[in-house]
Amino acid sequence: MKKILLLVAMVAGSFAMQAQGINFGIKAGANFSKFNGGDIDSENITNFHAGAVLELNIVPMFSVQAEGIFSSQGAKYDNVLDGAEDINLDYVSVPILAKFYILPNTLSLTAGPQFSFLVNDADDIDAKSTDIAISGGAEVKIIAGLFAQARYNIGVTKVSDNDYASDAKNAVFQLSVGYFF
Repeated sequence: MKKILLLVAMVAGSFAMQAQGINFGIKAGANFSKFNGGDIDSENITNFHAGAVLELNIVPMFSVQAEGIFSSQGAKYDNVLDGAEDINLDYVSVPILAKFYILPNTLSLTAGPQFSFLVNDADDIDAKSTDIAISGGAEVKIIAGLFAQARYNIGVTKVSDNDYASDAKNAVFQLSVGYFF
């Protein structure tokens, strides 16, 4: 009986291993970002993001997707003394997303946390070294590895502890195109 159970477990495991696949790709696109909350009256600025994508297919309708992205974001705000000013912050972002396929291997919805690490505070606003956001979006696989994404990242941690930006959080809408190899 033990040998039969072991054989069944091994066969089931081999089918599960075949169902899993790993897709590696690259992506790039536009960021439309601003700050939400706080005393800053901010407007969108347009920047970019680029990086690598790794998708682990668990079952045909569900995957886990992790990314390593360089993301340039920030906001434009109206400084009473100096007029309009851009705040530019550069991060290395690592979203870890659950990916649910609505149309098999074509259209999916993604959601999950994003952890970002500050690499450049060009405007010296004393931004915090880390940022945590909740991400949600959609992806469509177009043809032969080519895909397009739309995603919204809403910050849950403050950008800075400065008085003027004490409650401001990142808010970023991203449009991407990429390719799975």
